[in-house]
Amino acid sequence: MARRRQLLGAAQEVFVAQGYHAAAMDEIAERAGVSKPVLYQHFPGKLELYLALLDEHAEALVKIVREALESTTDNKRRVQASMQAFYDFVAGDGEAYRLVFESDLRNVAPVRARVERANHQCAEMIARVIAEDTQAPSDEAFLLGMGLVGMAEVSARYWLSQHRSIPKDTAEKLIARLAWRGISGFPVAG
Repeated sequence: MARRRQLLGAAQEVFVAQGYHAAAMDEIAERAGVSKPVLYQHFPGKLELYLALLDEHAEALVKIVREALESTTDNKRRVQASMQAFYDFVAGDGEAYRLVFESDLRNVAPVRARVERANHQCAEMIARVIAEDTQAPSDEAFLLGMGLVGMAEVSARYWLSQHRSIPKDTAEKLIARLAWRGISGFPVAG
């Protein structure tokens, strides 16, 4: 397990710095301090290595969004915590968010499926809360959930691309306020 972690860490550094197409298994093996045959013992090819990293980070995103939603029953705080989760993910060490949100493989079926699954899972969790609280039909709640996921992802990536010119907590609060002002306009059921 430690060897796998070492290989994934080296691969992440190379993929983030160079993108999938320019990354070489030789360089990943060298960065990990292992021979190429050792790398291939763990991962049969570059795509499988990339997919293992993508799975790890997509699951991490879903996990932190789930934790944000479960952190309180106060919906305004849920919105704030969810926005913070996306900003934390984008600001995280190693720029892992690039593998999920900015992959040069987004059009490759297994990559696209994993990214869509992570977005879908996040939107679904948010939609459940919306549907429970507003009695909105599930398809409408899901659309709202996907809209909030998109807002969180795009704004967090934009914030980072601007070299954090706005403090992170300020950016999170601005976007959470925007989201809350919209979603709080839906009537709460019962």
